[in-house]
Amino acid sequence: MTAGRERTGPVREPRVTKRRAETRRRLLDAALEVFAREGFGRATVDEVCAQAGYTRGAFYSNFVSLDELFLAMWEERSAEQIARTRQAFEAGDFPAVSDVDGVVGEILRVVPMDEEWYRVSAEFTAHALRTPGLRKVIAARERAIAASFMPLLLALLARICRTVPDPDALGQALIAVHDGTAAQCFTEPDDPVVWQRRAELFGRVITAYSIESRNRS
Repeated sequence: MTAGRERTGPVREPRVTKRRAETRRRLLDAALEVFAREGFGRATVDEVCAQAGYTRGAFYSNFVSLDELFLAMWEERSAEQIARTRQAFEAGDFPAVSDVDGVVGEILRVVPMDEEWYRVSAEFTAHALRTPGLRKVIAARERAIAASFMPLLLALLARICRTVPDPDALGQALIAVHDGTAAQCFTEPDDPVVWQRRAELFGRVITAYSIESRNRS
């Protein structure tokens, strides 16, 4: 067993006071730095505590394990993404969209591209694939993220007279495209062709999973 990675167990919900919330915030911020620098598989509780300036007691009064801490980070990131897409949909501040390329442009505008988080989450996903309970949690939260941006996507497609017979399938396909092309973009960040191909692939997937509305004039 790797030092500092003991005491794995089910996720619990501690009572959150102002002081506890501040401690959790610092631990979460420190963990992201440590995970990105060392890798999730090599990071330890001691390293996270040192980065945050806390003792192991402070860590274990807030989290059962590094798995639980990461899931708290994932939940926070997911909530931020869901809020961002809902805000974009409710505000309706996107310009006139006339074709699928325009739809793609608006979707990519609200979808974050964060290399640090991608490195951490990709490694944790590999870890989760070896842990049945974590698989279910990750899958559920990815579905929630896809569901959050679907109203925006459907509204944009309606503007160009396209409908989506199976929104769940489209959401799953777009997450796969996002994750796969993100790796390519981060590998060659200065190559505009890679980024353009990412946008084109989004467009092809959206076109494949949508159909022209019958009421198109």
